[in-house]
Parts: sequence; C-alpha cells; structure tokens
Amino acid sequence: MSVLECIRTRRAIRDFEERQVPEEVLRAILEAGRLAPSARNTQPWEFIVIRAPERLTQLSRLTSTGPHLTKAPLAVAVAMLKARYPEVDAARAIQNMILVAWEHGVGSCWIGNWDAEKAKALLGLPADSLLIAVVPFGYPREGTRVARKKQRRPLHTLVHREAYGTPYYKEGAGAGTPRGGS
Repeated sequence: MSVLECIRTRRAIRDFEERQVPEEVLRAILEAGRLAPSARNTQPWEFIVIRAPERLTQLSRLTSTGPHLTKAPLAVAVAMLKARYPEVDAARAIQNMILVAWEHGVGSCWIGNWDAEKAKALLGLPADSLLIAVVPFGYPREGTRVARKKQRRPLHTLVHREAYGTPYYKEGAGAGTPRGGS
C-alpha cells in the first residue's frame, strides 16, 4: 500500500479483534516512531508497550476518551522527556506509528485527555515527563476497516498562492490544475 493510500484509507479504530499483534509488526510500528523527525534531532520520546489487560484497564479509567483501550491487545504510551516542542515531536512519531500499523492491517486511535499524574505514576514515568498519548493497536473487528470516502474540505478551499486569500487551485478543478501563475 502506498503512503498516500494509507493516509486516504486509515480510520480511527476503537473495536478490535482478540488476536495479538505479532512482535514483528509491533517492531515495525515502534521503528516508525523511532525514525520520526524531531526538533534539533533530540529524539525526546519514550515508548512504553503495554500488553497486560489489567494495565490497559487501569489506564482506561484515567481518561474519559479511552474506554475502548480495554478492547485492544496492546497499546503504546508516548512520553516526552525534556523536549523543546513535545507535542509536535510526539505527533510526528505517533503519526508514523499509526500509518505503519495501518499498512500492516492494524488499527489504532490516539487517546489523550489523561489524569496525567496518575497515568504517569502507573507507567513509572518521571515526574518531569509529559505523557502525550496512549495509542491502542489491534486488528479491526470485522466491518470496521471500510474504504468509504473520508469527508474532507476540498483542496481548492484550503490551498492559497503566496498569501492567504488567493486561491491556488480553481474551484472544482483537481489538485493538478493550479490557477494561473507559476
């Protein structure tokens, strides 16, 4: 699957099959996170792999947005240590992991909004660290990985030429038809 096809078809998955994600697929996911760019190449992330169902259940109780965490066969917590731009660097790593997972048929869904201190304590993170997200990974339950068209703004409404307000693309034209100019 091409990267663009991965981006085009990826969905947030919250319902997982019970089967485990093989170690080689998990390693590819983690490697994708490791290879992400970071400000000044600091690579400030730490990844914690969580497979224990009781730990996943404990974590799910520490956020209002992640009850589906208990259905996942595994999750990866992404924490930042002494990062200059922690949210940006973490987002780069997480997006890489999510896309490589999807390439392997593994779904995921970014979970945030943590009771940060309790979650960090549960994960053994240093007090000065920042927990950015916990991302559950697993094979989507039958029927959840559909190739329906995503609802997104048309390209011509969000791309500008040289400054905001000057459309780059003609309305109704495809991405390959720029409005006059070079």
